[in-house]
Amino acid sequence: MSIHLRTYYAVTSALLIIILTTFLSFNISNQATAKVESEIGNSHAALAYQMADKLDHYMWSRSGELKVLSKLEILRDPHDPADIQNLLEQLKTSFPAFSWIGLTNADGIVEAGTGTILEGFDISERPVFKEAQYSTFIGDVHDAVLLAKLLPNPSGETLKFVDIGTPIHNADGAFIGVLAAHLSWEWSQGIRDSIIKPLKIKNRNQIEIFIISAEDNRVLLGPHHMIGASLNLNSISEAREKKNGWEIEQWPDGLQYLTGYAYGKGYADYPGLGWTVLVREPTATAFSSSVELRQYILCLGIVSSLIFAFLGWLLAGKIAKPLHQFAITADRLRNGEKVEVPYFKGIKDIEVLSTSLRDLLATLIKTETRLGRMEDLAHHDKLTGLSNRTALDHFLMDITQRAEQHNETFVFLYFDLDGFKSVNDTLGHHAGDLLLKEAALRLQTRLCEGESIFRLGGDEFILVLSASTAEPTDEANAISERIIETINQPFYIDETKIRISCSIGGAVWPDDATDPVRVIRLADSALYISKNNGKNRVTFYHDTK
Repeated sequence: MSIHLRTYYAVTSALLIIILTTFLSFNISNQATAKVESEIGNSHAALAYQMADKLDHYMWSRSGELKVLSKLEILRDPHDPADIQNLLEQLKTSFPAFSWIGLTNADGIVEAGTGTILEGFDISERPVFKEAQYSTFIGDVHDAVLLAKLLPNPSGETLKFVDIGTPIHNADGAFIGVLAAHLSWEWSQGIRDSIIKPLKIKNRNQIEIFIISAEDNRVLLGPHHMIGASLNLNSISEAREKKNGWEIEQWPDGLQYLTGYAYGKGYADYPGLGWTVLVREPTATAFSSSVELRQYILCLGIVSSLIFAFLGWLLAGKIAKPLHQFAITADRLRNGEKVEVPYFKGIKDIEVLSTSLRDLLATLIKTETRLGRMEDLAHHDKLTGLSNRTALDHFLMDITQRAEQHNETFVFLYFDLDGFKSVNDTLGHHAGDLLLKEAALRLQTRLCEGESIFRLGGDEFILVLSASTAEPTDEANAISERIIETINQPFYIDETKIRISCSIGGAVWPDDATDPVRVIRLADSALYISKNNGKNRVTFYHDTK
């Protein structure tokens, strides 16, 4: 069934544009949103890493401060408890991160403490004393019921602390006690707030940061209602392998969250407490920008499809003129011009005409190519590749017309190879053929402008020169010497060194004869005179008169 050209083109164009645009929009939106989501996920992973790094750096700094304090002479050689008490108060004022600083004796009895808190108490069984007798000890987050009762607590919430203890040695290196300190866990909230605050300015209010303990996956820092809860998440397992990354996973509340994770690896000589940091945000808000991007690209694709489909309908009206163009193309083909014929299938009005024209063009091209190949073979010698006698006949017709129009003079140099028959007789025809090919190659490579060479058969050649001087034989003499010099160079055929010479006869057209064929015969006659006079020389016809 055939349809009108405009309808066919408009419908086809519209379908193709819609399909292509939809395909591109879908793939571009997928790739773009995937890239955006990856960047958002990496930003959450970076936040988790930043938080973990700040935690470790903070703990390293506080433990370092305590180590420096333990080297003070007044602590290594204590005499007056009042002086030590004053020193500890000054230290707490200078280092406000510490909620309490105390000094014990070798038995674990607190001899001095800030605010006189815990003085006289036995903390020998506490990790902050037991573990700190040999090296600096940093304990995990924990509740301190007794200390919490003694310290100010305006919020009323349960206080949590991190213990740090370092041994004290006297001048002789003997252990004399422990310098112990409690860090309030509130400092971690300050670090968290410093990271989240810039995001809240950008309306990213649903981002939350968690610190997870190493022992039981307990939430040490996070939303108030989740403090102390134990989490079992794949992101925690990934972080425990000391990886830093992100993933989308379901949390205990049943919601999907974009979760960035990092592991606290420690800092410098501080090995870390194995805390895992999680940064989460609901996927609906985390990926809202990627959803908007996807919708924008798809909408843009749909609108573009409709616009281009309408333009295709308008354009189809103009393309309905190919019948006239085909008629013009057919006339040009009949006149021998090379024209590309357009082809349409399924349009009844032009299908037959386009097929006929394309077939006609293909036939003409094949015929012309075949004739060209046949003509090329007919005009060249198979052995040497030089132009042959047939090509010489066509050449003579051309130069006759040129000479009549431009009053040109041509010199014909007829020559053969002296000693070629001996090579054939002694080394065989194969060696003779190789010698002819090598000689032809030498002659061809040394041709200059205005020179044409032909092989007449056997070892006979003729060179036609368009003379440019008033004395054409002078120019021809120089060319003859070049030919003789070229042929006199030794040939190496099948590793055999061969030397041959060259005899040349020359004649000038139209000075010696007005018929080019007659001039060739005169040059042939002059060639035999060269051979009779000793070979390897040139003789011109006018010199034999």
